Amino acid sequence: MISSRRNFIKTASVLTAGSVLPFDALAKARMKISPSDKINIALIGGYSQGWADLSSFLKNPDTECVALCDIDRNVLNRRTDDLVKMGRPKPKLYVDYRKMLEDKDIDIVIIGTPDHWHCMTFCHSLEAGKHVYVEKPLGNSIAEINIMQKAAKKHGKMVQVGQWQRSQPHFVDAINYVKSGKLGRIRACKAWSFVDWKGPVPKVPDSPVPEGVDYDRWLGPAPIRPFNKNRFHFTWRWYWEYGNGLMTDWGVHLIDYILYGMGKSIPESVMAIGGKYAFPDDDMVTPDTMTAVYDFKDFTMVWEHTIGIGLGNWKRPHGMAYTGENGTLVLDRNGWEVFPEKQRLEAVPLQKNVGSGLDLHVMNHLDCIKNNTPQNLNAGIDIGRNVALVAQMGNIAYRTGEKVFWDNEKQLFTSKAANKLITPVYNNGYTLPKY
Repeated sequence: MISSRRNFIKTASVLTAGSVLPFDALAKARMKISPSDKINIALIGGYSQGWADLSSFLKNPDTECVALCDIDRNVLNRRTDDLVKMGRPKPKLYVDYRKMLEDKDIDIVIIGTPDHWHCMTFCHSLEAGKHVYVEKPLGNSIAEINIMQKAAKKHGKMVQVGQWQRSQPHFVDAINYVKSGKLGRIRACKAWSFVDWKGPVPKVPDSPVPEGVDYDRWLGPAPIRPFNKNRFHFTWRWYWEYGNGLMTDWGVHLIDYILYGMGKSIPESVMAIGGKYAFPDDDMVTPDTMTAVYDFKDFTMVWEHTIGIGLGNWKRPHGMAYTGENGTLVLDRNGWEVFPEKQRLEAVPLQKNVGSGLDLHVMNHLDCIKNNTPQNLNAGIDIGRNVALVAQMGNIAYRTGEKVFWDNEKQLFTSKAANKLITPVYNNGYTLPKY
């Protein structure tokens, strides 16, 4: 539970499911809650998704942002202005998150950093006694996600992974249909992300570090290299040192629901092909085109991604499909529907998305903290770890060019080449947390 210095009441004015209070109503609701009864939140990494997460938390009137941490003071200043425009007080600002974690008034830490920083900020936040909302993917390597799982279990705090589709009602409804058995025996599943809004990353020369940026701290455990804007805000995800490309950017969201619907978490084997087929001469390192095939013994799952093409399977840029002997259920963020196989079941027309999955996901986290109900977390540490492992398997199969087999008891591949990619090398005096 949150520190006993506060008397959190279950009847605090929080959002009703899927609703958003108007600005004036939110401000009035906040005024009725004393400072001692508010949940204090800190954000590490405020450039992009981390800010979206914090904004969602602040839609709940019993929350307050008390601290922002970022290696870019330009981001800190911009987000402070954003908070003031929202009618919120100015938070304390930090470049060093370890200093921020010394603040005993912080209850929840949101981790919105690049992926290569997730493991350290996560473990240190738990060690400081904070609950954690961590962006997906959980970590940037298999070793890191296993360490993070152990840390979460040791410290017993409420950890929610940012796989917010777990809280989206139409996703839940679709999985209930999958598990009803109406599709018949499901033998083939597919998940995909076709990204037409993203083009190449043109090569640019290295340049001086922008004013206000602590670049050494941004690199952290990654190898030292000169500053290049392609490897900084947002586009860092296309380089193995900091992220794992579309497989972990979109894949963990979508593959997660295949695992959920099928009740499986560990494949028998994985093989993958692909490369830089769309933009062979641009600066990205991760593949812009990739297909991975997973064998779960009694069904297969195919992951597909492309950059520069937007029309995917079933005319959907992204989605999941469960193909059974009676029909196929297709699901994406807009809704789900069922296509019969030879009239063996009734078609289900598009069941549209309702509400904000992110807002509901945040509310679920807050509710579990207030009521000390870790069993009710919609995307707890095990869910985040399992799908991150499967995504990493696909990338490792691609990078080694091998069909890889996972020994779950030993937590190793049967391939020496694949095993070399399990544990990252930490540089610059940083060490991998030990659990």
